[in-house]
Amino acid sequence: MTPTPERDSAARILSELGAGRISCAELMGITLDRIAAVNETVNAIVALRDPDDLLASARAADAVPAAQRGPLHGLPIAVKDLVNVSGIVTSQGSPIFRDAVAGADDIVAARMRAAGAILIGKTNVPEFGLGSHTFNPVYGATANPYDPARSCGGSSGGAAVALATGMVALADGSDMMGSLRNPAAWNNVYGFRPSWGRVPPEPQGDTFLHQLATLGPMARSPGDIAILLDVMSGRDARQPHGMDCAAVSPLEGAEMKGRRIGWLGDWGGAFAMEQGLMERAEAALRVFEDLGAHVEPVAPPFDAGAIWQSWIDLRSWAVAAALSPLMTRKAQLKDSAIWEIERGQAMSAMQVHSASVIRSGWFARAAALFDDYDALVLPAAQVWPFDMTLPWPQEIAGHAMDTYHRWMEVVVPVSLIGLPCLALPAGFGAAGLPAGVQMFTRRGSDAALLALGAAYHAATGWPQERPAM
Repeated sequence: MTPTPERDSAARILSELGAGRISCAELMGITLDRIAAVNETVNAIVALRDPDDLLASARAADAVPAAQRGPLHGLPIAVKDLVNVSGIVTSQGSPIFRDAVAGADDIVAARMRAAGAILIGKTNVPEFGLGSHTFNPVYGATANPYDPARSCGGSSGGAAVALATGMVALADGSDMMGSLRNPAAWNNVYGFRPSWGRVPPEPQGDTFLHQLATLGPMARSPGDIAILLDVMSGRDARQPHGMDCAAVSPLEGAEMKGRRIGWLGDWGGAFAMEQGLMERAEAALRVFEDLGAHVEPVAPPFDAGAIWQSWIDLRSWAVAAALSPLMTRKAQLKDSAIWEIERGQAMSAMQVHSASVIRSGWFARAAALFDDYDALVLPAAQVWPFDMTLPWPQEIAGHAMDTYHRWMEVVVPVSLIGLPCLALPAGFGAAGLPAGVQMFTRRGSDAALLALGAAYHAATGWPQERPAM
């Protein structure tokens, strides 16, 4: 049977391409047909290149000798619209950059291109990637394929939807505050936030201070995530931080017997949860128990209020550093961007220092936890996918949210200290909407974490439950 991004793994598609059982041009034609069939409904892929040009690129890929082909040769990939791809608009979801055609590839796009991927366009994002709900004034909103009236999450929402609907077999994303994990959970796929420093950002502005956001891969299995992670990973000599990375792919599932997994739940009640999410998370944990792991509850290991305060201060400082020049066009910025910029601009150096002292304390405490546990688990989101006409949830289970992003507080313990974290699908709730969990471990143990995920995937196969489109 001819492999397709709609139903097959990236690993199988790449194997068939390598063996010559399908051509790059045939795969591109299949991909374009699938995009034509479903993208109008979900609006996940934007700035799509001209189909004739894409087919020409695919035919050129077919002519490349086998010895010169990289690990992604011939695979169509749409790149997140926060990443520059030469010749394609990088709008960042902002009207300020509506017509900003990139003159060169960012590092991650260049690495995918060098590995042989055919970069076909972009995946949709919230404006500047702020907020875990994918809508913007340039391209509009991206719909959840399991219920198009609901949010797909974000900021890697377009990427997650493109995967879930089979328009692509691999996708890149990025994660500051759950942007790989929330959309993975809400679209029944996997998202991986690597150890901070494993995948380099662009060497622009300050390259020493800000350690909150990272690029990472998304896919319908941990094995496929490993393929793209190997392409994305590795030091950039122009930057002071980075990691030397051994290859992760091909990925083997871990032996679960004797493994210890800690369940943090709702952090002792600190994180408000909509009904049904904890039950889906606990069902996912039973999978690990059935595989032989020992799962036990863990009391809140650090003050949630302190983590939150550290997070919002360091985040606003980072966002202000990046976006302050745009305040000359304030009327074209969304409210959340202005709020972040003004907060960051008002901070003193000692406020930033105090926030980082809290971060340092939490990192040390988490490191001690991993002396006892192979991994820790939290829900991947605090709410089910919500009405896509809302900008963000104003309350959770009767608890008012005091910022535009407080409803995603559950992802902050990982983001604050740069730990590797895999979002795993956890099945569906009563309304047929997907849920997920996030599993994380000590920094640098990315391969071991993905191996745990591979064992879980072999026992569940949730992404095979495709949306009806």
